[in-house]
Amino acid sequence: MRIYTRTGDQGKTSIIGGRVDKDDTRVEAYGTVDEVNCFVGQAMVELDKEIFTDVLADLEKIQHELFDCGGDLANISAKWENKLQQESIDFLESRIDQYMAEAPELERFILPGGTKPAASIHIARTVTRRAERLVVKLLKTDRKPPEITQKFLNRLSDYFFALSRVINFRLQVKDVEYVRSAKVFRDGKRKAEK
Repeated sequence: MRIYTRTGDQGKTSIIGGRVDKDDTRVEAYGTVDEVNCFVGQAMVELDKEIFTDVLADLEKIQHELFDCGGDLANISAKWENKLQQESIDFLESRIDQYMAEAPELERFILPGGTKPAASIHIARTVTRRAERLVVKLLKTDRKPPEITQKFLNRLSDYFFALSRVINFRLQVKDVEYVRSAKVFRDGKRKAEK
């Protein structure tokens, strides 16, 4: 099988329903989602299969959903049915609650890092935030992605934050608090912004 087509040599790429420039915001968004998926894969190979059986199953599910997310973003066809659904967000929220309850309570922001897989998950978290910003930008145009995509990415970055803390906790590595941070968490949750 030949994987090169030469059709993109002039700076255009095919998406579902047409062709766009390779630097189009939509292409940037689904390309960034692909980056997230790669960092998730990196973290997965760094995780101990016995300690993190549950996490590895969750991350594989999320990798499939990231492909769904990318497919939804790569669509400008009116006939497309979105693959991402509310149940993906519900799943993430349930896991966030579970992980926040498992890890020690938190009062301040933490520095990214601790263990190698937690650091990879922190990278996935920040790249997810970039993908979300690109989707928000897309939502301001006429070629809108589904709003569920933005909600999924928002929740996914929260999930990665909670997961990074659980990874460090299970590996008995303490998170390092940002020393100049005010107390921004109460009962393990971020204080609501006023």
